[in-house]
Amino acid sequence: MSIPSLVPVILAGGKGERFWPLSRRNRPKQFLSLDGSGRSLLQATAERLLAIAGGWEDVWVVTASHLANGVREQLPNLPEANLLVEPEGRDTAPAVAWSTLEISQRYGRDAVLGFFPADHWIADETTFNATLAAAADLATQEAAIVTLGIAPNYPSSGYGYIQQGKEVGKYGAGVAAYRVDRFTEKPDRSTAEQFLATGKFSWNSGMFVFQAGVALDELLVYAPEILGPLEEQGVAAYPTLPKKSIDYALMEKTQQAYVLPVAFGWDDLGDWNAIERLLKGEDPNVELARHIGLDTQGALFYATDNDDLIVTIGLEDTVIVRDGKVTLIVKKDRTQEIKSVLKEIQADPNLKHLL
Repeated sequence: MSIPSLVPVILAGGKGERFWPLSRRNRPKQFLSLDGSGRSLLQATAERLLAIAGGWEDVWVVTASHLANGVREQLPNLPEANLLVEPEGRDTAPAVAWSTLEISQRYGRDAVLGFFPADHWIADETTFNATLAAAADLATQEAAIVTLGIAPNYPSSGYGYIQQGKEVGKYGAGVAAYRVDRFTEKPDRSTAEQFLATGKFSWNSGMFVFQAGVALDELLVYAPEILGPLEEQGVAAYPTLPKKSIDYALMEKTQQAYVLPVAFGWDDLGDWNAIERLLKGEDPNVELARHIGLDTQGALFYATDNDDLIVTIGLEDTVIVRDGKVTLIVKKDRTQEIKSVLKEIQADPNLKHLL
């Protein structure tokens, strides 16, 4: 069996809670079309990575058990053996460790893997592909665990940051690579502004590239409580595994972390404000619903039923979403608090079906 230059793994187990009520438990964000393309985010991600893999037989997906049938429906050409179904969510570290073990058994420890969240938007796929070629080159030459850092264009407090250290050379078609000095969780705005002023920080995209054997060796050192049970029991070990992100379990600890600061037009579509970033034109509002408004600006409207009408008077910087029997009305600067509302709904047996 030939080894692909890069084996893409799509992480498709997320909940997308900040896109509620459109995103629900069995219809999460990655199953939705949010960018106007008509394709779901998962489908767009798979199509983008298909050219890199060379064929469906080398594309892999990791997802949750209650989402597996949805993945099968959306990606009918994905081989069943390439769909890894987690019995329960334990964050990204177990997902990365398990899939790396499974893929190394098929292709060997020298295989280069790339991990990609299912809900990202990429504008420039040519530059994206060139970046992945450089990342694979770096991973192979330096035994590197490579993370893609997004060149920030505003001081976001919603993303983690990566500080680049010493430049180690150029890879692929001339992409500069750096040692990682440190990872920083979501900072406040003032700290984010300081980061941008240095020119040495990137947003943490959550995309990683590495050789299977390198990652397994590092996981054995820094996350043996995850890798050990998976090596011994496989997926049956999941109930005993800790919930840890791959950032916390490995990336913040390994000495093999490198970053490629890149700019190919990226958004993680984290909440409703992302839709405005993608679709905002010259009109005062973004209207994905029938809307009549007086003195209304800076608002976003979304409705799943084309017959619904939303009428507003005197609103600014507001998101209004109608889906079935649920209407969400939230100020744009408070969309992060949707998760808090969902906890209240979860606690009410009469409302849980709306999640």
